[in-house]
Amino acid sequence: MVQWQKLFENRERLFWTLHTGGWVGFAIIFYIGSFLHDMRSIWLFVIALNAYAGWLITIPLRYVFRWARQQSIWTMLFTVAISTYLTALLWAVVKNINAWEIYKHGYRPDEWYMYFTNTLNSLIMVVCWSGLYFGIKNFQMLQKEKQNALKASTMAHQAHLKMLRYQLNPHFLFNTLNAISTLILIKENQTAGKMVSRLSDFLRYSLDKDPIKRVELKQEVQALELYLEIEKVRFDERLSVEWEIQQDVLDAAVPSLILQPIIENAIKYAISKMENGGEIKILAKRFGNDLLLEVSDNGPGADIVDGRLQRASGQGVGLTNIRERLHSLYGDDFSFVVSHNHPNGVKVSIRIPFEVGEDAKQN
Repeated sequence: MVQWQKLFENRERLFWTLHTGGWVGFAIIFYIGSFLHDMRSIWLFVIALNAYAGWLITIPLRYVFRWARQQSIWTMLFTVAISTYLTALLWAVVKNINAWEIYKHGYRPDEWYMYFTNTLNSLIMVVCWSGLYFGIKNFQMLQKEKQNALKASTMAHQAHLKMLRYQLNPHFLFNTLNAISTLILIKENQTAGKMVSRLSDFLRYSLDKDPIKRVELKQEVQALELYLEIEKVRFDERLSVEWEIQQDVLDAAVPSLILQPIIENAIKYAISKMENGGEIKILAKRFGNDLLLEVSDNGPGADIVDGRLQRASGQGVGLTNIRERLHSLYGDDFSFVVSHNHPNGVKVSIRIPFEVGEDAKQN
């Protein structure tokens, strides 16, 4: 399969392969068609010689047609018609001479115009050659245009994914830097130093991971732990986190930082609104042939209509961002559901195909 693909990608090699194969095929078909006419080897030799002459005489047409394709439509049509006819005429003369010299042992016609007989048969063959040439050329042009369009679409798709992925909420950075500044002011330099280190590690992870590729869930969990450690410095005992990650899904491939905006929403709209703080639960497990990811909180909850949060400030960039990223990566083969958590709070569930790291790379 790969060898055939290389053949079609190399236009020079493709021309000579099709050109030679076409004339060999002509010789075989012509011989089979005239098998009952003459079975002697001399007739086979004449057919082979005629095919070789056709192979040789039609080569210049390639360069004439290549030039004609760059001209206006009428110039191209005139050039193609004249060159095709003259080539057919020349091939007819060569075929007649071959038949008279070899097959008829030096026969010569009485009239000069006899040399140009059987031109119609030759013309049909050369017209077929010309038609195939232009047909293949047009097909190659269409394929190239499709490849260019596909490449442009892929580049746009990748740019869109990167844009979605790098839309980090500036409030997170602002709040973190503000918390670090406060720690420094109250002389908690050691805690501030740890927070800077964790922020640096988290940002390095977010920038190093290619948004187009997926990462193993265990790497995603490590990044979320860094993020939550930063938030725990801000909220202290008010933020509690429960992890429920099945061991057999740690190698599953997931989009990088797909859960971070959901956790950020839970902290912003649930934990920060509760005087005594609250709990965030993060779950990951197999669900048939899929991977189920859930983030839930025990906050005051929110109005949910058709699986979308209804808040005064809207859904924000985070959840809309996630939905678009999932659609870009999985098409319609995913589920993204926002629902009420029981007894209270909000739960966000994501279902995506279960793929291990190597499977995701192949996609």
